[in-house]
Amino acid sequence: MSNFLKTTALSLLLVGGAAQAEELRLSHQWSTSDVRHEVAQIVADEVAAANVDLEITIFPSKSLFKPREQYRPLSRGQLDMTVFPLSYAGGQQPSFNLTLMPGLVKNHDHAARLSQSPFMEALEAKMAEDDVMVLVHGYLAGGFVGKDKCITSPADVVGMQTRAAGKSFEQMLVGAGASITSMASSEIYSAMQTGVLDAANTSSSSFVSYRIFEQVDCYTPAADIALWFLYQPLLMNKSTFDGLSAEQQTALLAAAEKAEAHYLEQAKLQDAASVEVFEKAGVEIAQMTAEDFAAWQALAQETSYAAFVADVPGGQELLDMALAVE
Repeated sequence: MSNFLKTTALSLLLVGGAAQAEELRLSHQWSTSDVRHEVAQIVADEVAAANVDLEITIFPSKSLFKPREQYRPLSRGQLDMTVFPLSYAGGQQPSFNLTLMPGLVKNHDHAARLSQSPFMEALEAKMAEDDVMVLVHGYLAGGFVGKDKCITSPADVVGMQTRAAGKSFEQMLVGAGASITSMASSEIYSAMQTGVLDAANTSSSSFVSYRIFEQVDCYTPAADIALWFLYQPLLMNKSTFDGLSAEQQTALLAAAEKAEAHYLEQAKLQDAASVEVFEKAGVEIAQMTAEDFAAWQALAQETSYAAFVADVPGGQELLDMALAVE
């Protein structure tokens, strides 16, 4: 064989080998400084380091899909992976609304136990119906911001135009006398700036990464008492995962395990870190008392919990499973 033919054959072999590498697309709505991007990046980096011909390309800052429009393409195989607040898909699977239920999660360690409980297994079975699986479990806590006043108790939101993440929090806030304007957390800043919103609640991480401290007078963070917890896992299309080689699956699961440990560690740090950022910006810090929490929880039982049980087949059983986790 001539040197030319040898070179051509080698080039074809290299091109053929490169074509065998799998590329997965991972979408999320947050900036590259956000902890949820860090989780995605750890998975991508660890998989790349495993050298199993698997590449994960991350599309941050809602650059590929709109925040609330990622679950459906994921379930259809048009998207491979996403870091996603599961309650955003409550329209497709109403049981997912239980992953943002006021007063259901007590603290971060309790959230981690929920992620490994029969309650979560039941939700994962619902995801499997949509060809979706969980790679990385994660809950983030959050609080309230007020443009002109502090929010600690239900009485504080009467007559306010408020943003809440998820149907259950919206129901509770309406029960308290607030009006709701629905939007993704990435839209809170401009809504505050233009006077569309008087108050909002979302995760500590989102409050910081979206620089909400520039638009508000008061912040009620998650502390020893946290009313707001949202399940925000890294999800994957199940058929895509099943189609990977055993080596690729093993690398992906190992990367996910490392990312999940980081997620829990960082979730605990986000709340205190957010307080420092808001204080530095001159924002007043308010604290929710045990009495405030009890008032919110009682309101949630009358509104959010009751509506969930009424609307979702098997809702009472799911709710009881969640409440049974100590």
